[in-house]
Amino acid sequence: MSLTAAFIAIIRRDLVLAFRRRAEIANPLFFFVLIVTLFPLGIGAQPKLLQAMAPGIIWVSALLAAMLSLDSLFRSDFDDGSLEQMLLSSHPISVLVLAKILAHWLVTGLPLLLVAPLLALFLGMPEQALGTLLITLVLGTPVLSLIGAIGVALTVGLRRGGMILSLLVLPLYIPVLIFASNAVDMAATGLPVSAQFNILAAILLMALVLAPLPAASALKMSIN
Repeated sequence: MSLTAAFIAIIRRDLVLAFRRRAEIANPLFFFVLIVTLFPLGIGAQPKLLQAMAPGIIWVSALLAAMLSLDSLFRSDFDDGSLEQMLLSSHPISVLVLAKILAHWLVTGLPLLLVAPLLALFLGMPEQALGTLLITLVLGTPVLSLIGAIGVALTVGLRRGGMILSLLVLPLYIPVLIFASNAVDMAATGLPVSAQFNILAAILLMALVLAPLPAASALKMSIN
């Protein structure tokens, strides 16, 4: 099997398994919706305050929802032994890991993109900021999966690695949160956001290049 065929086969396999276990798709999405809808109940129905906080609310909720789904990235493969088979493959492990990360984003990150505009309108976000919100999510949510894959690979062999995983990846998520929410906030006021887009795109490219290699190495250490 060629490398491209193996890459596509892993994505197809993970998508089929995810749709068989629909809770893996629904849980992060419901969690995302629940967090956003609880904010108006907690701080009161104050339109101006909600509108000002909307970018931060959406992005913090997306970050937490992404963290909720991270453990499923390699856990089932580790439990059933297919992760060992992947590591024994003749293909580069980093490329196969990238395929699993892409499948994870399609299952968990893409649904957030579809729901986020409706929740943003619910919070009173101006319509001119919705496009910016979608662009930041397109650029930022793959970074969450890429960085999270390193943390999951380091903790996949631990029975209770959820807390350690959070401590590992949460500090690395902060730059994405800062630049993404700031871009949406500035777009809502009519200010240019090209600088934030460029920084998020640079972070995404760096994560695409750098994250699969340490994730693959961490998986080898966790298996051994």
